[in-house]
Amino acid sequence: MKFGVLVFPGSNCDHDTYNVIAEIAHQPVTFLWHDSEDLQGVDAVLVPGGFAYGDYLRTGAIARFSPVMQAVRKFAASGGYVLGICNGFQIITEAGLLPGALMRNAGLKYICKQVYLRTETTNSIFTQGLTKGEVLKIPIGHMEGNYFCSEEEFARLQSEDRVAFRYCTPKGEITPEANPNGSLSNIAGVINEGRNVLGMMPHPDRSSEGLLGSADGWKIFASMIEAMAAH
Repeated sequence: MKFGVLVFPGSNCDHDTYNVIAEIAHQPVTFLWHDSEDLQGVDAVLVPGGFAYGDYLRTGAIARFSPVMQAVRKFAASGGYVLGICNGFQIITEAGLLPGALMRNAGLKYICKQVYLRTETTNSIFTQGLTKGEVLKIPIGHMEGNYFCSEEEFARLQSEDRVAFRYCTPKGEITPEANPNGSLSNIAGVINEGRNVLGMMPHPDRSSEGLLGSADGWKIFASMIEAMAAH
């Protein structure tokens, strides 16, 4: 198995993400530069957090046009695995790999703190190692994490079991108070129709080792690796 971590001007979690794969998972991993369409034969693409192209115009709006994203679109369309984290979620949504949009937080402030997520589906390689309803403690750090989509898209997400995670209380309750950014239906992560692309605002890369305050994020990477090895 080989992983690729995208690097844009303004990425700031690329090394965090790389470290999880190289030092914790002990799997082959390489950086993929934004200006190249060569994915170097990777089996999974990780789109990290940060401020790609300075978040000019809006988050992900410029990054979607980069050469590497043209390659990632084709990769995802052929069944390749793609995980977008925070700014990565914004980028792959702008690129049309996922429905909806990420808007400014409801409170119009940058939020950086630990939150709790409830696992809503185990029907994906990213979550098959979890249990439905399992609560994860994972940090967020964003200004535009307010997920929104049309009523029709939301109905499809629900009916097709494509909501991956929802913000919740430590006990797993879905409440307005547990929603840090105003996201529709407390949504923290969604999956595409092919179930090979996941976008999520919280940072599993910043919560894959206990010394960071939680190792729950590692479960998502471990789920990916286990599923990929099985195939």
